[in-house]
Amino acid sequence: MAQESLYMRLVSEWTTMMQRGVLQPGQKMPSVRKACEQYQVSPATILSAYRLLEERGLVEARPQSGFYVRAQTRLPLPHMRRQSGTVATGDEVLDNIELVLAAQQQPGYLDLSMASPRGSDFYPTSRLKSILGKLTREQPELATDYSYPPGSLALREQVARRALAWGVALTADDIVTTNGCTEALQLALRTVCKHGDTIGLESPTYFLLLPLLKSLGLKVIEIPTHPTTGLSLDALELLLSEGRLNAIVAMPTVHNPLGATMPLENKKRLAALVNEHKVPLIEDCPHADLFYGQLTPDAVKAFDRDGYVLLCGSFNKTLAPGFRTGWIAPGRYRRELTRLKFASSLSQPRLLEETLASYLQDGAYDQHLRFLRRHYQSQMSRLQDVVANYFPPGTRATSPTGGCVLWVELPGDVDSLALSRAAYAEKMLLVPGALYSPRGRYRNCLRLSCCYPWSDAYQRGLQRVAELAAGN
Repeated sequence: MAQESLYMRLVSEWTTMMQRGVLQPGQKMPSVRKACEQYQVSPATILSAYRLLEERGLVEARPQSGFYVRAQTRLPLPHMRRQSGTVATGDEVLDNIELVLAAQQQPGYLDLSMASPRGSDFYPTSRLKSILGKLTREQPELATDYSYPPGSLALREQVARRALAWGVALTADDIVTTNGCTEALQLALRTVCKHGDTIGLESPTYFLLLPLLKSLGLKVIEIPTHPTTGLSLDALELLLSEGRLNAIVAMPTVHNPLGATMPLENKKRLAALVNEHKVPLIEDCPHADLFYGQLTPDAVKAFDRDGYVLLCGSFNKTLAPGFRTGWIAPGRYRRELTRLKFASSLSQPRLLEETLASYLQDGAYDQHLRFLRRHYQSQMSRLQDVVANYFPPGTRATSPTGGCVLWVELPGDVDSLALSRAAYAEKMLLVPGALYSPRGRYRNCLRLSCCYPWSDAYQRGLQRVAELAAGN
């Protein structure tokens, strides 16, 4: 085993000091200069360590001030046991997903789980409305024109510019716009796979991937996923060496539902593995722009040597979900995927794409993202406090690095499927953990979300779920 790098040893030491209370929440970390003197290492080593701590949500960078220890939830991380003795069939999981999606359409229900931000608190609606009106007046033909694949040049240029923040050098020609991230995933899977192929999937995973994979006739192998470091690369490497995978779908930056962000060294190793074995990786990054740090971590695509990484993203979580605008950088598969996009849905709504391009051009997006990140980080802290203070003893929870979802592991005797039914009877919507596994694992887990305006009703709903979980 290779000797642990210097910066990883520092990360391990500082993490232990935080866990033991030697470094307290809110305490300032040593300056880069002071840490260099203390540990006799270079500034680059200290900065690498601080950035990894930031990715893991353990410290936060404050402009012109330095790095500070973040306040952490008092709950330990989930065990991530998959409960192999209580698995369900694939059809049972899909049936439960359909029930959850149908329940979300019911009026008068309090949604505590879905990761779909609602309300003007989360989107620049007024600014988008102004741009849309201006374009309609000045260029009425946009409302009647098709945006054929690969999509609006103006928007693709803006996506390429934004990708630089993820460490990815792209041109507009490298990008295809899509109907949200869901279509990007579908096109990617249809491009690199055929019926009967096997996909490596994080466990737990984004639950709407499961009906998509089922509809395409694809098999799944679940790969263990850690609540802070993400996909197990040792398990993945074994599967690749045995030739058992035809493709991989992963969310390395702000994972859904765990909130984990894979460390930079792991991302480099993941890119090297898929290039070495020539197995495509579909890198799904819908929440990456909601990373709590000042800078979005580099994507795996940043280290893609031969084009085997297909990078997918969208603006649904940050700007305008109703626009349903996503994109994909398909690497070596661009030509085939572009043709498939044309055959599948012909075009994109040009007026909406040009509206987003105009908004991105004026520089307001970065300011909006800074607001969203602060807002979600604050709300996540409040959500973690509620879970720590009200949920039954033995409850565990993740410490997300970004986004709006929290993975909660309840004491082993609590069945989150039964809990979700009890909550539904009281007009509250929960997504049980079993939906995040093709075989219905994680029966004592659930996903909570903080992407709604915090209100007394929302707080009371969370406390009532805690009571139900405790059997009250």
